[in-house]
Amino acid sequence: MESVWSASAKEMQRKTCPALQGNIKTDVLVIGGGMAGILTAYRMQQAGARCIVAEAKVVGSGITQNTTAKVTAQHGLIYGDIIKKRGLDAAQMYLTSNQQAVADFCTLAEQYPCNFEAQNAYVYTTDNRDKLEQEAQAYQNLGLAADIVECPSLPIPVEGALCMHNQGQFHPLRLLLALAEQLNIYEHTFVQHVEDGIAYTEAGRIHADHIVLATHYPMINIPGLYFMKLYQHRSYVIALDGTPRLEGMYVDAYPEGFSFRRYQNLLLVGGGSHKTGKQGGGFASLRSLAKQAWPNASERYIWATQDCMSLDNIPYIGRHRAGTGQLYVATGMSKWGMTGSMVASRLLCDLILSGKSTLEALYSPRRPMAGGQLASNIGSAAAGLLSIGGPRCTHMGCKLHKNGEEGTWDCPCHGSRFDEEGHVIDGPAKKQAHV
Repeated sequence: MESVWSASAKEMQRKTCPALQGNIKTDVLVIGGGMAGILTAYRMQQAGARCIVAEAKVVGSGITQNTTAKVTAQHGLIYGDIIKKRGLDAAQMYLTSNQQAVADFCTLAEQYPCNFEAQNAYVYTTDNRDKLEQEAQAYQNLGLAADIVECPSLPIPVEGALCMHNQGQFHPLRLLLALAEQLNIYEHTFVQHVEDGIAYTEAGRIHADHIVLATHYPMINIPGLYFMKLYQHRSYVIALDGTPRLEGMYVDAYPEGFSFRRYQNLLLVGGGSHKTGKQGGGFASLRSLAKQAWPNASERYIWATQDCMSLDNIPYIGRHRAGTGQLYVATGMSKWGMTGSMVASRLLCDLILSGKSTLEALYSPRRPMAGGQLASNIGSAAAGLLSIGGPRCTHMGCKLHKNGEEGTWDCPCHGSRFDEEGHVIDGPAKKQAHV
């Protein structure tokens, strides 16, 4: 399995980055060479800070290479929910920060060509137009156009789709690798532990005034309690050749539904989503749709991805926990990692340079979030820990489940994944499992 982004990136110029040897010091250390880490490091360097990126493998080899790379402030039906739970001002701030992220990508794309295209974004429903009407009212309350349109070009019957104008899509690795050319990066540098402003690796230590954890899932288990505040979702993508040309970016109002976007002559169809370690539609659901809608289309690429989900679908960006002014985190992008990464770069840069940000309270990892999803996370972890027999995850000891479709062992508690020999594919686990 390989995404269209990683396949085409093989032909791109890639900076050769050394592995860390010995001890070094810097103003800012960013751990993680995905979109959130690279954007944060780039912004810090542009501001004049000495900044280092430490990447366990190679830049862009993690979650970023498997995104569908939609750049939009339309994150499903989120605005009505934010207004209900946190008020109109919070929803306005969320909208403004994500619209700014879209604009920031447009600006970067002018300097670093990355197949950026302006597109309208649509959230559709197959069975409940009332949900769209409610979200449209939230749009109006926020000063947005609230156009509900028909979608005859989609391969499934829908009740309508709510449009957000002037969003975008791009090639994520083209931008990531271009930005990485400007940065001081150590690849094959696995940070094992962070304490008191020092990142420890097998080959040396990195002393930093500020450390950003941009590792998708935070590498520090306790304190912070991210294992209670996060869960992970698995979703799937097929890239089809030979379909009608589709303009716009589409996502179902339900998490288990389908998404669509075009890249050049290919149609990217996403879906089959499920909690990592559980059962879901997977590639079979995508292929079934493709066979019915476009029987003459050919499958060019297939891949899967993993998303960290927050309790309220708003990312956790900011100080890692109380009392750690020099340690920061960006996680829980809840399937919208491109704009979330750009928001994180701006927010974290403000915190590091000035000690404050207007966005701090909205995205704070320390915000109170008791509720049903928290109880579900705790219940899943308890069930996994108490399950008898089978291989165990090296993160917290939950029982692993075999993922026959991808040939991996997956943790239903916190989303770690291991290959058939037990090597870690996705965190938060750090050590090999006995499978």
